Amino acid sequence: MNKALRNPLIYVLFILPAFILFLAFFIYPVFTAVNNSFTSWNGISKNVHYIGFDNYVQAFNDLAFWKSVRNNVYFILFSCFIQVPLIIIFSLLIANVKRFKGLYKTAVFMPSIMSTAVIGILWGFIYNPDFGLANEVLGLFGVSPVYWLSDKNWAMISILITNAWQWTGFYIVMVLAAILSIPKELDEAAAIDGATGFQRATKITLPLIMPIVSVVIMLSIAGAMKAADIVLVMTKGGPAGSTDVMATYMIRYAITSFRHGFGNSIAVLIFVFTIIITVLYQVLIAKRTERIEY
Repeated sequence: MNKALRNPLIYVLFILPAFILFLAFFIYPVFTAVNNSFTSWNGISKNVHYIGFDNYVQAFNDLAFWKSVRNNVYFILFSCFIQVPLIIIFSLLIANVKRFKGLYKTAVFMPSIMSTAVIGILWGFIYNPDFGLANEVLGLFGVSPVYWLSDKNWAMISILITNAWQWTGFYIVMVLAAILSIPKELDEAAAIDGATGFQRATKITLPLIMPIVSVVIMLSIAGAMKAADIVLVMTKGGPAGSTDVMATYMIRYAITSFRHGFGNSIAVLIFVFTIIITVLYQVLIAKRTERIEY
């Protein structure tokens, strides 16, 4: 057995199946998308006309495209500055409960395993202007009904809240695992020295879990850039394109309008923008988060 493991061919054979799948389902589609982005093609006919950078020029000159980019930025900002702090707070609270900790972890994780279609329909009932729970609660305070998903001023924030509700529990479990892996001796020593619970959380726990928080932020950014399903289920990009994101903008042209070449150019732009944002985050912020040893 040891002699066989010394043969480099054995390692190649183990890696080869995954590498072939990676080439077939990632590398090849990326290069195909880039190639198609320079064409005027409906995705069906055999006639493919290369038009250079015309698709990209059209996208950059389209105000609807920049609105979709702006909405993706809203997703990122909401995730980083509202969702992530709530994740940390709830993780700290659950980590310090004495009873039913497993129940709490299961409860917050459940939305993450539900279908996005189900969640979109569920929250569609909550946002219903006539009998929805959201307006029923506002009615108790004398607030007039709000048209959550059909009003340009409220549609985007409604989707952001729904998306956060779906994925917050998934990230809480990740952060909670990091908190529970911290040796109890550190917290106990700080408590003996007179540190309050808030001081222990901010001065000990939070710095020690920053590496995993950085991972959560990275995953949130990646998820924000590819967000599409929740928008399609709840508003289909409406009203009047106010909730369109780059992915739904791409789907509208690549599939609905049979402009496959233009749709592929948007897909390439999503890929490029995601790479740029993640690299900037890694260089400017994540790189400063050192691995903690204790």
